[in-house]
Amino acid sequence: MIETISKGPINVFITGVHTNVAIFLMSNPHLKKNVEHIYVMGGGVRSQNPTGCCPGNGNSSSCQTRQCGDRGNLFTDYNTNPYAEFNIFGDPFAAYQVLHSGIPVTLVPLDATNTIQITEEFFKAFEANRGTYEAEYCFQSLKMSRDTWFDDQFYTSYFMWDSFMSGVAVSIMRNSHKNNGENEFAEMEYMDITVVTSNKPYGISNGSNPFFDGLKVPKFKLMKGGVHSGHVQTGLRDPLCFVENGKGKCEDGYTKEVTGPDAVRVLVATKAKANKDVSSKLDREFYISFLDVLNSPVRMGRFNRTTEFPHYREVLFKPDFRNKMLGKPVVFDMDMSAGDFVALFYLLKVPVEVLNLKAILVSPTGWANAATIDIIYDVLHMMGRDDIPVGLGDVFAMNQSDKVFPPVGDCKYAKAIPHGSGGFLDSDTLYGLARELPRSPRRYTAENSVKFGAPRDTDHPELRQPLALEIWNSILRTLDPGSKITVLTNGPLTSLAKIITQTRTASLIENVYIVGGHISRSRLNIGNVFSIPSNKYAEFNMFLDPFAAKTVFESGLNITLIPLDTQRKVGRFPEILERLQLTRKTPEVQFVNRLLFQLHTLQQTHHRYHHMGTFLGEILGAVFMAENHHNLKSTTEEIAIKVVAEGVESKDGRILIDKKRERAVKILKNVDHTAYYKIFANRLADEKQSAALGNYDEQRIMWKTPPSRT
Repeated sequence: MIETISKGPINVFITGVHTNVAIFLMSNPHLKKNVEHIYVMGGGVRSQNPTGCCPGNGNSSSCQTRQCGDRGNLFTDYNTNPYAEFNIFGDPFAAYQVLHSGIPVTLVPLDATNTIQITEEFFKAFEANRGTYEAEYCFQSLKMSRDTWFDDQFYTSYFMWDSFMSGVAVSIMRNSHKNNGENEFAEMEYMDITVVTSNKPYGISNGSNPFFDGLKVPKFKLMKGGVHSGHVQTGLRDPLCFVENGKGKCEDGYTKEVTGPDAVRVLVATKAKANKDVSSKLDREFYISFLDVLNSPVRMGRFNRTTEFPHYREVLFKPDFRNKMLGKPVVFDMDMSAGDFVALFYLLKVPVEVLNLKAILVSPTGWANAATIDIIYDVLHMMGRDDIPVGLGDVFAMNQSDKVFPPVGDCKYAKAIPHGSGGFLDSDTLYGLARELPRSPRRYTAENSVKFGAPRDTDHPELRQPLALEIWNSILRTLDPGSKITVLTNGPLTSLAKIITQTRTASLIENVYIVGGHISRSRLNIGNVFSIPSNKYAEFNMFLDPFAAKTVFESGLNITLIPLDTQRKVGRFPEILERLQLTRKTPEVQFVNRLLFQLHTLQQTHHRYHHMGTFLGEILGAVFMAENHHNLKSTTEEIAIKVVAEGVESKDGRILIDKKRERAVKILKNVDHTAYYKIFANRLADEKQSAALGNYDEQRIMWKTPPSRT
C-alpha cells in the first residue's frame, strides 16, 4: 500500500474488514493526501434486513422471526448484535479510523445491496451468458453457493454485495466524482454517520475493552470516557448483549446516523436503480452492466486448465496389493502442520507389508484450516496412493461449537495458533512449497448429498468431502476378522475423542500413539504454547482441545505418549538435513529436504519462526510406531497421568502425574538421535514405494504430451 499510494492520486476500494487500510492510514498520515476517495462495501445505516422473516404477517406459531428487519446482517448473532454488518463488525475500530480519516468516503451499505438480490431471473440470464472463462468461473461459484444454500430462500437472501459496490464506484469515477456521486446504478444521499466501537455507558472497566482495561495509558491515547471506552462485545453470546428469542443489545460495528462532533458526512448508496428498459426481466440496471462487462472480450482471461494444457487428463493412482501380505492397519490423525506432512511422507514409505495406512483423519482444530486437506490429497497423488481415504474432522474443539448456531463457535483455544507467519498462512501453503506438488484430481469441494443430510443434492454429490467418522466406520468394515486398528495422532485429539464418545468401536483400537503433551518436572521445564504466556506448561496438541485429550486419556485405551521433551531431543535441523544430503535423491527426499531447509532458514532469520523445531519433533511418532525399537535404542516408562481441562486458559492442556489413577500410559523417554536421523533419511531414500509423479513440473509435461507418448 505504501509503495502504490506513494506514486500519486489513487482510489481505494474496501470490500472486507478495514484493518489493513486503517493501519496504513494511522501509520502513514503523510500519504493521506494521495488517497482521493475510499469506496466501502459494508455497514447498514437505515437498512431493514429482508431475510429471516416469517411468511405473511409473521403470526405463524411454527415460525420464529430471526434477523428480519435488522439494520445489520449478522445472521449468526442477531440475538446479540442486530445492528452490525459483517465487514464492519470484523474490526469496528479500524472502520472508525477509515471513516474519520478525513478522506472522502462513499459507502455502499446493506441499504442498497438489500435491493439487488440474485434473483432467479438474473441467475438464468447469467447461466445463458458465459462467454469468457471468468464469466464461467463466476457463474459456477455462484451456482455452488445456490446449490449449498442452507434453506430455500437463496433468491431472496443472496445479494450482489461487493460486485455492486465496484459497479457504483467505477460509475462515480467515470463521472469524475461530480453531481453528488451521480452514477448509473444506485441512488445516493449524504448522511452524517459514525461507526460504533463500544457500547454505553462509556468509561466502564469490565475486562471487555482491550484499548483501556488494565492499561494506565489507553492504546492510541484514546480518551477515557470517550466513545471507544464502553463495553466491547466479547463473543457470540455476550451475556451483556444477548437476548434469548429477541433482538440483541450490542451495537459494535453499527454504521449509525448521529449528530455532533463524532458525525462524519458520508455519501451513501440507498437503493439500486431500476432498469431503464421496463420490459426486461432483469429489473436492475446493474444486472445488465455486470453481465456485459464480465462477458466482454476486452482483457478477458486467456485460458483455463484444459486449454492451457492440450492433453490435460485426470488420473488416479491406486496400487494393486492383492498379492501382498499387508501389515498392521494404521489410521493417521493429523492437523496438517509442516511436521505432519513430513510424517505422512514417512508413513507412505514404510513397506505395506509392515504398515498398511488405511486412512487419514484431519483435525482442523490445529495448525491449519480445513481447506489445507487439498495438500494431503496432493501428497497422496504424488506418492501413488489415491486409494487412501481422507476424512475431515470437526472444525471446533469439544465444547466450543455454538449451542444456538453450531456452524459457528468459540476460538478460545484455536486463537493460540498464529494466523499469519509461522501459523495458518504458512500451513495453508506448506511454507510456499505446496504448489510444487502434483495436483490430485481429488480436492476439497462444497459438493453435498441429501444422503448425508444436505438440503439438496449438488451436481456431483459423489465428490462430497467425507467426514472423519464416516471414514472411520468405512475402514472398520474392511478389517479382517480379529484385526484391530493402530492410531497415530499428530494433532489435537478431537477426532479420536469423538470416535470414543460417539461410536462403540473403541474396542477395535489396538494401540494409540500420541505425539504431544508435556510432563513438566521442574519450573524451568516449560511447554511450547508460546502465544499464551499465562500457560507455561502445556503443549499445543493438548491445549488446542483439552477436553478431547482428557476424554482420550481416560478411555482405557493402550496409549504410548511421545511427549514434548522427547521430541526436543531429536529436533536438530542441521543433523537431519545433513543426513538427507547423504542419501539417494528420491522425489520425496528432495521435497522433504526443501521443506525442512525452509523451516530451518526461517527459524534462523525471523523471530516469528522461532518455534519451527516443534514441527521437526512431530516426525518422531511415525518413526517410533513403524520401526524396530531395538534399532532406535528407545527407552520407555509407564506413568499414570491426567490432562487438565477446566476451561481455564492458564491451566488447560497441562499434563500432571496422577498416582491415584490405576491405568498407566507408556511414555517414550529417549531414542538414539543418530540412529533416528539415519533411519528416517534411509527410509525416504528407499526406491521402493517411491513417488508415482515427482512434482508439478512433471505433471505439466504429462498434460502437454499425448497419452500415447507418456
